[in-house]
Amino acid sequence: MTPDDAPFEGLSVLRSRAFLIGGIASAAAIGGGLGDPEQFLRSYLIAYLYWLSIVLGCFAISTLHHLTGGEWGLMIRRVLEAAARTIPVLAVLFLPILLGAKVLYPWARPEEVAADPLLRHQAAYLNLPFFALRAALYFLVWTASSLVLDRMSRRQDSSPDPLLARRMQMVAAPSLVLYCLTATFASIDWMMALDEHWHSTIVGFMFIGGHAVAAMSFVIVVARFLSARRPMSGVFRPSHFHDYGKLLLTFVVLWTYFHISQFIIAWQANLPKEAAWYHARAAGGWRIVSLLLVALHFALPCALLLSRNTKRSVSRLATVAGLLLLMRWLDLYWFAAPAFSPAGPAFHWLDVVLSIALGGLWGGLFIDQLRRRPLLPVDDPLLPEVMHV
Repeated sequence: MTPDDAPFEGLSVLRSRAFLIGGIASAAAIGGGLGDPEQFLRSYLIAYLYWLSIVLGCFAISTLHHLTGGEWGLMIRRVLEAAARTIPVLAVLFLPILLGAKVLYPWARPEEVAADPLLRHQAAYLNLPFFALRAALYFLVWTASSLVLDRMSRRQDSSPDPLLARRMQMVAAPSLVLYCLTATFASIDWMMALDEHWHSTIVGFMFIGGHAVAAMSFVIVVARFLSARRPMSGVFRPSHFHDYGKLLLTFVVLWTYFHISQFIIAWQANLPKEAAWYHARAAGGWRIVSLLLVALHFALPCALLLSRNTKRSVSRLATVAGLLLLMRWLDLYWFAAPAFSPAGPAFHWLDVVLSIALGGLWGGLFIDQLRRRPLLPVDDPLLPEVMHV
C-alpha cells in the first residue's frame, strides 16, 4: 500500500463497519417494527429526515460553492458530491413513509378528514395520490440537479476544459433555487402536516437552515478524518477549517434567527394556533428539550465558534460539529414527536436503533461513493494555486 492509498484503506475499514452496524441495527429495528409498527413508523420518520437533511444540505452547499468559488469548497467538493450521489437511494427509503402515511398523518385517515372541516378543506392538497406525486417530483429535481453537476465535475477530471467551471456555475444557480422551493414544500408535506392545525410561512427556511447546519457539521467531521491521513494531511490547513467554522457559525445563527422570528411573531401577534404549537413545546417534559436546544444548538456552539482558536483547531471544531449533529436529531424529534406524544417526550429504543440503522447503511454507501473519485478535483483551475500556497 502506497502512502496515497492510506485514506482509502481507512475508508474501506469504515465502510465495512458502517454496513455491519447498519445491518445489525436494521435487523433489530425490523423485529421491533413487527411488534409495534406504529412506533416503528414514527421513529423511522425522524431518522429518515435526519439523514436526508445531511444529504440535501451537502447538495445545497455544493451548489453554493459552484456559485461563489473559493478554496474552501475545493477541499470538500468530493465529500459534498459523494453525499449528493446517494439521493436516489434515499428516494427508495422514502417508501415506508409513503406506505405508512395513514399512521403518521391525520389528513391521510378518512375518518378524521370526515370529522374535521379543516382537513376537508385541505383535502385538495393533502391527499395520498398528490402527496406521492409531489414526493416523486422533489426527488426527481434533487436527483437530476445533483447528477448534472456531478457529471460535469467528473468530466473536469478527464478533460480539463476551462469552460466547465462556468457551466457548473450556470447549472448551480437554478439548482439552488429549485432546492429551496422543493425543500420548502417537502417540509410542509412531511413535517408541518403532522399537525393539521399549525401553519407557518417560514417552516421551509427553518428546515433549510437545519440542512445547512447538519451538512456543514458532517463535512467538518469527515474533513477531520481525512486531514489526518495522506494525501489530504498535506493539503488541509488551519485556514480551511477556519473557513468551515465561520460557515458553521453563520448557519447556526441563521437557524436560530428563523426559529426565533417565527416564535416572536406567533407570540406577540397572539396567533392562537401558532402560539399553541409553541406552548405545547414549552410545557411539561418538552420544556427540558426546548431548553437543551437553546443551550446546545445555539448558545454554546455560538460561544465556542466565536473563538478564532476554536475555528482553527481541527479537534475543537470537530467536537462542536459532533455536538451539533446530535442536536440536529433532537431538533427534528422536538419538531415531530409532540404530534404523537403531546404530554412530554416518550423516547423509545426504536428512535435510537432506526437512526443507527439508516445512518450505518447510508454511511457505508457514502463512503463507497467517496472512494470512487480522487479526493481532490484534479483538473480544477484553482487546484494548482491551492497546492502551492
